[in-house]
Amino acid sequence: MKYLELVIFNIIILSLFSQSVFAIPAFARKYNMSCRTCHSPAPSLKPYGDEFAGNGFKLADQDAPRYFVPTGDDELSLIRDFPLAIRMDGFVTYNNSKNEATDFASPYVLKILSGGALSDNVAYYFYFFFSERGEVAGIEDAFIMFNNVFGSELDVYLGQFQISDPLFKGELRLTYENYQIYRTSPGASEIDLTYDRGLMLTYGFETGTDLSFEILNGSGIGAANNLRTFDNDKYKNFLGRISQDVGENFRIGGFGFFGKEALANFANEVWMAGADASINIDPLEINLQFIERNDDNPNFVFNPSEDLKTRGAFAELIFRPNGDDSRIYSAGLFNWVESDDASQNYKAATFHLGYLLRRNIRLVSEFTYDIKREFGRIGLGFVSAF
Repeated sequence: MKYLELVIFNIIILSLFSQSVFAIPAFARKYNMSCRTCHSPAPSLKPYGDEFAGNGFKLADQDAPRYFVPTGDDELSLIRDFPLAIRMDGFVTYNNSKNEATDFASPYVLKILSGGALSDNVAYYFYFFFSERGEVAGIEDAFIMFNNVFGSELDVYLGQFQISDPLFKGELRLTYENYQIYRTSPGASEIDLTYDRGLMLTYGFETGTDLSFEILNGSGIGAANNLRTFDNDKYKNFLGRISQDVGENFRIGGFGFFGKEALANFANEVWMAGADASINIDPLEINLQFIERNDDNPNFVFNPSEDLKTRGAFAELIFRPNGDDSRIYSAGLFNWVESDDASQNYKAATFHLGYLLRRNIRLVSEFTYDIKREFGRIGLGFVSAF
C-alpha cells in the first residue's frame, strides 16, 4: 500500500500512542461534567484543567456532593465511591522500524487509573498498566500531593512522576511521537528527563510567575535492590524552573538541572539548561523547547578525554478549528537531537490528525518521517477512556 493511500486510511484511526495523566473519567463522574471542561481534547489540558489538577483534583467553585462517607469522625476521610477509570488504546502501524511490515497492536495500552482528594489539602493520583505493549508494565505516575501547604500557594508532590512535568507534560501530548530530547541519555548514562522518584515543590504567584523545584533519586523507577533501596548510588539530582505568563496567550520559561551518577568506581556529572515558550491564540497553540546538556564521563571510564555535549529541541503546533468545541484537530511535531554520541542523533517530523467520535473516544492517524534514517512510519488507532 502506498504512503498516500495509508495516510488517507490513517485519518480513520490512531492516537492511542499518547499517554494521559489526569485524563481520568472518574473526575467527570464525580462532578457530573463533560471531559471538555478540562481537556481540549483529552488528554491535552485547558487552563481550567491545569488549575483543577493543581488544586488537588477539586473544583474551586464546586463541592462534589456526598463525596466522603459520614463516619462520625471528623478526622477520618473515606471516599464513598472509590474513583476508578479504564484506559484502552489500540492501533495499526506500517513500516514502524523501516521494515515495510504492517502490525496490529491492540490493545497497545490497557490501564486502570485512580485519583482524587483525600482531604481538603491532600490528594493522590496513580495508574497501573495491566498491559503495555503486551506485558504487565506496572506503575508509572504515582504520587501524594499536599496542596496549599501552610495556607500558601505551595504544593508538594511525593512519589513517581516525570521530571519534565514542570516543562511540558509528555503524557498530555496528542501525538504518538514523543518529545525526544526528554528521553535522550548519551553513553551509558541513565539520567534523562523522564520518570523518576522524588520530591517536587511548586509555587505560583499572582503575577503569573511559577516556580518549581525537584529533588530526585536519579535512578528511574525500577525495582528496589537487595538492600530495599531504590537509589543505586549516593547522589541526588536537582531541577529548578521558573516560568512567566506574558498576557493571556504567551508563556516563557527556563530551567536548570544538575545531577551525578555512579557506576562501579566511576562517576558522571551532568548539567542541563533549557528555555521554552508557549503561544496559545485560538485556533493555534505553539509549544517550543530547547535544551543543552553536558556529561563529563557518561561512559564511566578512567580519565575521560573530554566532556560529551548534547543539544536538542522540539516544536509543536496544534490546530483546533473550533477551539475546545472541535471534533477534528491536527498537530505537527518536529524533533531534533544532536550529540557527540552519534547514536543519540535524531531528526523527525510528525503530522497527526484526530477525530472525536465521542468526548472520550478518539480516532487518530499519524505519519512520522525520520529524516536521519530516511523512512516514514504510519499509524492508525483509537484512544478510549471510561
